[in-house]
Amino acid sequence: MEDPAVVVQKFGGTSVSDRERRARAAEIVRRSIEEGLRPVVVVSAPGRLGDAYATDTLLRLGREEGGSIPTRESDLLVACGEIISAVLMAANLRSVGITSQVLTGSQAGIETDGTYGDAKVLRVDPEPLRAVIAEGAVPVVAGFQGSTPSGELATLGRGGSDTSAAAIGAALGAQFVDIFTDVDGVKTADPRVVPEARTITELDYDELFQLAEAGAKVVHPRAVEIARQARVPLRVRSTFADDHGTLVGGMRLVDLWQARRPDRSIVGVTDRTDIGLVLVETPQDDSRSAIEASIFESLAKQGVSADMISVSPGRVAFIVDRAKLPLAGTTLDGLGLAHHLRDDVAKVAIVGSAIQGLPGVMATLTAGLLGAGVQILSTSDSHSSIACLVPATSREAAVRALHRQFNLS
Repeated sequence: MEDPAVVVQKFGGTSVSDRERRARAAEIVRRSIEEGLRPVVVVSAPGRLGDAYATDTLLRLGREEGGSIPTRESDLLVACGEIISAVLMAANLRSVGITSQVLTGSQAGIETDGTYGDAKVLRVDPEPLRAVIAEGAVPVVAGFQGSTPSGELATLGRGGSDTSAAAIGAALGAQFVDIFTDVDGVKTADPRVVPEARTITELDYDELFQLAEAGAKVVHPRAVEIARQARVPLRVRSTFADDHGTLVGGMRLVDLWQARRPDRSIVGVTDRTDIGLVLVETPQDDSRSAIEASIFESLAKQGVSADMISVSPGRVAFIVDRAKLPLAGTTLDGLGLAHHLRDDVAKVAIVGSAIQGLPGVMATLTAGLLGAGVQILSTSDSHSSIACLVPATSREAAVRALHRQFNLS
């Protein structure tokens, strides 16, 4: 069953951080009602680190009590931010004459697995939300959270409110899932690094997924994957401007491929600095394959995900999240393998679904980086992205060089 008049509107932390901004969000909700749509609002915790109820502020509060907080209790702590935000947003809606009802993630029908701090959405029961809509009220859902099969509260990890919105949109068969943020859409690069970066008006799901995976922070990749599977269009828009933003998944496939001109082959440049490089020495005898397999098996057991993997005689190299770099080192110590850890690297990537099979892309990329004096430590590619590992000190130069090299302005 689909609800084609439903639009899911997710407002990020900066969009609900104070009364004035919540009033702006309420105006967006009011306009959608006037257009004949039935909005379902999803909110993040208000603000960022330093704001009273932001997720990072709550986490810091927990750490200041001393010792470590069990993940189950940490989830209970940080989920308060979204609940507070939902209550305040609902009050703001009522102040402008819009009937609303607050729901926690659990009350909204979001069911998750039991992984505290990074739970996966198993399903969304749409009936609680449909019941609120049928009563003529706007559901205001606390994002970032759901309920495990045993009834425990679990949070969905960083960017989890995006995931909440996408999962709700998929369950309701929504017309759109709108991700409202403080930028006017997905950019060709981080505008703090490339001031001339432009807003991309249309993307397919895979392009946005790759941009998000490679470091663009506008939408969480898990949310993109849910929307792609359900074929629910996403719109990335600004709470503070009336621009159309970026439409994702709104084009028919034939139209998308017809739009693939040479100047559309690359859609954006992304960068990540929250990574570390691991270099492992391996033997060059018959035991090499077994040892290489044991490296990744042991890392997986510790919850360490490896990327940009390069295997060569005598050496295995890969990157991990920087926060997991010490754990990767400890794991390799346990295997008795000599290794070197580096936290002075960055990952820079170009993204575009027409990269595969397009002649000259790698040549253009390397020419741009080398021309800017950027050392390429390693590369990896997929059907829609090419990533380069570079020294962290060269990150901004690399992003600017590639943005210029591929004429993205």
